[in-house]
Amino acid sequence: MRVLCTTLGSPSHGRAQLPLLRALAAAGHDVRVATNEELAPLFRHDDLHVMTCLPEFSPRAFADQAQDPAGTADAAELGPEEQQAAMVRFMMRIVSGPMARGLRECLRPVVLEFRPHLILRDGMDLSSCLIAEELDIPQLPTPSGASNVLDPAEIQPGLNALRAELGLPTQEDPRSIVRHGRIDYVPADFSFARHLPGPLAYRQTVNVDRDSVLPPWVAALPTDRPLVWAAIGTALPMMRKRQEQGEQLPDMPFEMPDAAKTLQSIVEAAAKLDECTVIVATSGVPVDTTGLPPHVHVIERLPQPLLLECVDLFLTHGGFNSIREALRTATPLAVLPQFGDQHPNAQRVEELGLGRRITDPTPDGIAAVCRQVLADSGAAATARRARLQMLALPEIAHAVADLERLAGARA
Repeated sequence: MRVLCTTLGSPSHGRAQLPLLRALAAAGHDVRVATNEELAPLFRHDDLHVMTCLPEFSPRAFADQAQDPAGTADAAELGPEEQQAAMVRFMMRIVSGPMARGLRECLRPVVLEFRPHLILRDGMDLSSCLIAEELDIPQLPTPSGASNVLDPAEIQPGLNALRAELGLPTQEDPRSIVRHGRIDYVPADFSFARHLPGPLAYRQTVNVDRDSVLPPWVAALPTDRPLVWAAIGTALPMMRKRQEQGEQLPDMPFEMPDAAKTLQSIVEAAAKLDECTVIVATSGVPVDTTGLPPHVHVIERLPQPLLLECVDLFLTHGGFNSIREALRTATPLAVLPQFGDQHPNAQRVEELGLGRRITDPTPDGIAAVCRQVLADSGAAATARRARLQMLALPEIAHAVADLERLAGARA
């Protein structure tokens, strides 16, 4: 079976796909990954053919092609909830219009040459839906926050306009983009997908990074107090790096968060949690550590899935990859959302009873929520229930037979 996988966005998207791609490759299938130069190193240690045929992902790369990308209201005039709604509308307009068109131009020649029996697509890649319809190839989205937050009914007008432009039949059913199903690593009772049908669900893999190991100083940390892990993911630091290199964000109807400001607030909140041990990952974002008390440890990065196995609280930005890893290890969550799917993810964490959303982003506000979650036995119990349900899911290798059946006679 020939399988094409598309990967864009941030490294977390590729990390979500790697266990599935490894299982397919181990079963003898020909797996190719279409991605960009920035994300290609994620796959360098695996038996996968990687093609850097996609452009670097950035809001400006596609927003500049959109009509009226900023909308009619200025971001400064909008409240937090209005900004969040405007951001989702902006995302849906981009991914279903200029982004889908541009990605299709890059991907279609690759698909015509490779002739895959199956496409596994990044949640933000809707071009593969159009290519699959044109060539009668099954396609499924892989686990991603974009798939969870984007409403197919809101995406449909943009995709149907593209279909008409390309001479393809328009679709009446908005869920045609998942007509062959979707893949997820979360049990149904703890799903974060608000608009999609139930998935082909498999167990979240712990060891995505095969050679990861915690440094010796972590093993020497005190165990008579709560251990807190704090991290802001990969996407926001990536965007900050691009801005430092001169890339300008497009005009948007919402304000993008400042990674350095957010991280500084987290570090100052950690200093207030003197009853805990706190490890803060910076992801390369500069932060002032002057005068930090000894219970706070600031480091660029650590293997998160390993560390989550022994922490009492995860202070997170709320990316879907991080949330899944926390569910796998029964770790309660304090969520400080920044952009994209992170706001609805934070809301869903509260709805499910897995932790709490931080609405006051000051150091005092962050520290207060962390203490509330640490004291909440209900959150810990719910997190344990989520882990039990996740452990009841089939291991990722079982996806191979499911996908083989889906490809059927085509393979």
